[in-house]
Parts: sequence; structure tokens; C-alpha cells
Amino acid sequence: MLKELRITNFAIIDHLELVFQEGLITFTGETGAGKSIILDAIEALVGSKTDVNSIRAEADKAQLEAVFRITATNQAAVLTILERESLLDDGASEFVTITRELRREGRTVARINGQSVNISLLRELGSQLVDIHGQSEHLSLLNVRNHIRLIDRFAGDLDTLASYKDDYRQLRKVQRELDSLHQQERDADRRTELLTFQADEIESAKPVVGEDVELKEERNRLANAEGLAEMSRTAIALLDEGEPELPNIRDLVGQLVNALTTLAKIDSSQNELLEQGQNIAVTIDELSRDVRDYMDQIEYNPRRLETIEQRLELLRNLERKYGGSIERVLDYAINARKELEKIAHSSERIAELEDEEKKIRVGLSKTAQLLSQIRKKSAQKLGTAVENELSDLSMPGARFEVGFTNQADPDGLILEDGTVVRFDETGIDLVEFMIAPNPGEGLKPMVKIASGGETARLMLALKKVLAQADEIPVLIFDEIDQGIGGRVGFVVGEKLWQLARAHQVLCVTHLPQLAAFGDQHYRVEKEVKNGRTQTVVNLMQKENRLRELAQMLGAISETHLTTAEETLRVAQQKTMAYQNQQNIRS
Repeated sequence: MLKELRITNFAIIDHLELVFQEGLITFTGETGAGKSIILDAIEALVGSKTDVNSIRAEADKAQLEAVFRITATNQAAVLTILERESLLDDGASEFVTITRELRREGRTVARINGQSVNISLLRELGSQLVDIHGQSEHLSLLNVRNHIRLIDRFAGDLDTLASYKDDYRQLRKVQRELDSLHQQERDADRRTELLTFQADEIESAKPVVGEDVELKEERNRLANAEGLAEMSRTAIALLDEGEPELPNIRDLVGQLVNALTTLAKIDSSQNELLEQGQNIAVTIDELSRDVRDYMDQIEYNPRRLETIEQRLELLRNLERKYGGSIERVLDYAINARKELEKIAHSSERIAELEDEEKKIRVGLSKTAQLLSQIRKKSAQKLGTAVENELSDLSMPGARFEVGFTNQADPDGLILEDGTVVRFDETGIDLVEFMIAPNPGEGLKPMVKIASGGETARLMLALKKVLAQADEIPVLIFDEIDQGIGGRVGFVVGEKLWQLARAHQVLCVTHLPQLAAFGDQHYRVEKEVKNGRTQTVVNLMQKENRLRELAQMLGAISETHLTTAEETLRVAQQKTMAYQNQQNIRS
């Protein structure tokens, strides 16, 4: 339900803060005072189009904010959206805050629980929170796609629908796999040839993880063989050969060891120095031997170098074609062989899936026809109930029916009579609400009803009958009393009040008989302050409410005050009688 509403610099509203209760909230006041502006602000908050003309003159921006308490009826739908978009306010799941900022330069900013969102998401969430009827396009009941959902909820047999949807999802899963296998089958020859070539190419090359590193090292040695041999000869000369003027390192180390031997004989405390010198001599011997061994291994082999270059080029080509590394190349070959195996056995799997599809279709057809029977039976009850409501709302003789049609489809479900019809996740029925507002007129789709007053009353009748089936918690009726008089005003007021036992209902009205049923009653008026017109909203209670109802009757006089008091008394009697009936039934 809508708990709080804040409006700043919107149209002729300077600043307005309203706190709403549950039940029926009525707005009254002179034409042009700003009643519909309040509803326009709510519409903007739930995603309707708006422009800079809505910003109060001389202001840079308009700011709108609404706080909704999430009710049990739509909690699942709202939380699904909030969780999907990571918009839950610190884990809280009871309230949701929507803000919208309209800026003079034309840009608008929408936020849900403080986080910026796009208008499409705002509209999606708003459709689960508020339903506005009357002067706007935000009419959920005029969306034909909603009709079948409302019939299902009115029927109350959700188990049959759930069973159908489970089978439908399984059918689609089977069909998706079949489509994939049939596509593979159509491409089998080409695909088999390609996969076989790729797997053979990789397997014939016999790549080994890490071999490219070893080959690059060997290539480096072969390419620099002459230089490496020269450096090795230089090292051996320094270690073992030397020159006449310069002894080699081995002889110099020998002299060093002889000197340290004599030193250690004289001063035994320096035996460690002798040991270090001897170690150096051993290391030099080992180094000399290792360098000679390395030099013996160096070879200048152009043919081997060419072979390595060719192997490296082959590995690079495989990596470029199949994954960027030898590991991925090998994985590609394994997966190619697996796919070839799958293609080889695809005909067996296709046969299995086709049998499964036939079985699912048979069961789905039976469930769809049962679901259709349940809907049609409930639709008759719905039509009678709506017509009774319309009669009370000064539309005697109006007819209401739920139209059911099927659409032929060669790929559809086969019914008991042999016809083949289209189906989707809702079943085989195409459902649309039909209305004949006046006696003698033919039934027409509800979406084509032109009269605003008839549309509003039809909305009320449907909402009243579908109150338990409708999950949207906040219903707004703008000018629902258009074209009706005081006597019917009592009926409309009573029905709105009854509807408000299951929903929060906001209603703009010019009828005191309707306003008298409000659990909250706000008067909207204009005043001039500092040379500027602005909207002021006051909560009407006790004496103020009595005077407001009298004013709505024509003028504040003893006669009208008495009539207003009687109007309130009649409204209270009707609401108390309804509550007593509900208590008896419970």
C-alpha cells in the first residue's frame, strides 16, 4: 500500500507531504484545484511519461517520492524484481521507496531504494504496485494479456495450471534439444568432415605439453653454435692452457693451494682456509671438465635447425587455430572426438526425444482442455457477477462476457474433436473480456469501449468481482463518478469502500455521497501565497468534513449541513451492515 507521498515543484504544487492509511481515501475540491495533479505525480512515480511542462514555473526541477509497504498479495512479484536487480534496501523486504526527479533541461532521474534505474524497470515495478483507472492509460484490465491470468485466479484452480505449465516447460526443453539435433543432422556430413579433419590434424602432429619451450632452447643453441663454441674455447684456454706471460687459472689455483698448505702447517688454526682453497681447486677441475663436455656437444647442424623451425611453425599454427596453447589444442581434439561420437548416435537420441514429445503432447492436450473447461465455467460466474455490479452502477442491461477462441496451428495440440490449435504457456485459450454497455448493442472487446464514465464503472465492477484475484494493492480511480447522480453515488461509494477492504483505494470525486465513504478524506484547494498559486491539501475530520460535504452539495447552509450529516450517517450504516455480514459469514 502507499504509505507516504511527497511532491515538490510539480505543476502548481509547491511542496506537499501526505501520509495514507489503509482503506478508501477520497480527494475532493473544486475543478482545477490539483486533485488530478496528485494522481499525475503517482503516475509519474510508477513510470508514466512526463515532460518539463510538469515542473513548477521558475523551478529547476520537480521531485517526487513515494513509500510503499509491500503487502502479502504481491510480495512475491515485487521481491522477485527487487532481488533480480539487487534493489533490496539493506535486506529489508517490507518497504520500497520510489523517487523521480524531473529536470528543466529535460533529463529525468528515477531511483528505487536510492539506486538509479531506467524507466522500463520503474514501469515494471510500478505495474505491481499501482493500478490507475479513469483519465490515464495505466489500465491493467485493458491489457488483453492480463485477462487470462485474472480468469485463472478467479477460478482458483492453480494446481491444474501449474501442472500444465510444468508439462509445457518440459515439452519446450525436449523440442529445443530436438531442434539442436536436427540441425546437427542437417549439417552432419559437413560437420563430421570438419571435425574429423581437425582431430586428425592435431593427433597426427602429436603435440606434447612443454615441447615448444625445449625446442626454442635447442633452436637458440643451434642458431648460435659458432659463437658458443668460440666462447667455450676461450673459457678452456683461461682454465687450462694460459699464455707464456700469464699462467692458466688451474696453475694459479695450484699455487694458491701450495701457499695455503704451508700456511696451515705453520698455523693449524687456519686449516679452514686450506680447505676453502682445496674446494676451489676441485671446482675449477669440475668447471674445466663441464666446459669441455659442453663444447663437445655443440654442433653446427643447419638441417636440424630447419627441422626445429618447421616443428615450431606447426605448433604455432595449431595454437592459432585451436586455442592459443598446446593444452587447449589437445582439449579441442578430445572434444571433437566426443562430438563425432554424439553425431554418430544422434539418430537414436532423436527417436527417443520424438517419442517423449508425443507422450508430453498427449498429456498436455488433456490438461489444456481441462483447464479450458474450468475457465469457461468460471467465466460464466464472472459474467453474471459483473453484470450485477454494473446494474447497481446505473448500467442496467449491460452485458459482460469472457470471449474464448482458439487459433488453428498445424504444429499445435490435437484436441478430442481432432482440431489442431495453437498453444503457449497459458494453454490453448485466447481470452478477452467483452462488453455491451447498453441493451441491444452487440458485445465488443472491452479495450474498444470509448466512454470514460462507462470504462471507469466497468473497471470498478470488475475490480469488485475480481478483488480477491487481483494482486495489485493500490487502486486509483479518477473521476469514476462521471455521468452518475447522487443515488448511484451511494452505490459507487459503497462498492469502493468494500473494494478497499482488500486493497487500498484512492478516488477523486465530486459526489458527496461517494466521499462520505472515505476512511480518509482530503480536501484539495488552491491558494495564492506571495503572489503565486499553489495547491494545499488538508485532511477533513469531524466538523471540517461535514462542512466540506455541505460545500459539495452547493453551499454551507443549515439544510446542506443536515443533508451532509445524513449522508455520513447513511454511509456509516452501509459500512457497518457490510461488516456485520462479513462477521456472520466468518
